Amino acid sequence: MSRLVSSVLVCVLGFGLSLSAQTTPPDNTKINKRDQSPSRPTADQQKENRSDREITRQIRRSITQDKDLSTYARNIKIITQNGNVTLRGPVRSEQEKKTIEAKANEVAGAEHVKSEIQLAAPKEPNKKNP
Repeated sequence: MSRLVSSVLVCVLGFGLSLSAQTTPPDNTKINKRDQSPSRPTADQQKENRSDREITRQIRRSITQDKDLSTYARNIKIITQNGNVTLRGPVRSEQEKKTIEAKANEVAGAEHVKSEIQLAAPKEPNKKNP
């Protein structure tokens, strides 16, 4: 019985310590406010006409088939309105940004692609106890 109580106590203390280890909760309020601007298209403003859907589909397919891209890059937002493409979201490197922009330019033409791609914060290394 005391072994069970000890185990529960250790679990509760461990959980409490893990909660206190988080210094700052995640906050993307600034990004959300930026995306509320009427001058900046969001994914829900994707046009539903056949040509815009096809442009988006071709770019998305090209990106998702590239196994060298990170999950971040493969999840980039592609918004097509009247043949004009906006790319938005985070990627892991400048090279990924250039790769995605090149793929979009190939499909829609460079004069029809606007990139709002941002570099994400670098991955934190795994913290393992020595």
